[in-house]
Amino acid sequence: MSTVTLQEAQSHLSELIERLEPVEGLTITKDDRPVARLLLIPYTELPRPVLGRCQGMLTIQSEDDSTSLTFLSTCSEALAR
Repeated sequence: MSTVTLQEAQSHLSELIERLEPVEGLTITKDDRPVARLLLIPYTELPRPVLGRCQGMLTIQSEDDSTSLTFLSTCSEALAR
C-alpha cells in the first residue's frame, strides 16, 4: 500500500484518486503516523427497472367499475410507450 503525507494528499487528491489500484488503497500520514486510508470503491451499474415486474400485486377497490377501467386503460397506454 502506498503512503503519502496529508499535505501531498490535499495538493494532489484528484491525481491520487486516478492512480488508485482497486485492491490496494493509499495511506495518508500526518507527522509520520497513519491518519486515513483512501480506498477505491468499485462502480457497479444499477439494474434497470423492468416494466410489469409487480403485475398482479396491486388491487384497486373502487365504488364503480368506470374508475377501474379508466385506471387500467391509462396503465395500458403507459406500458405501450
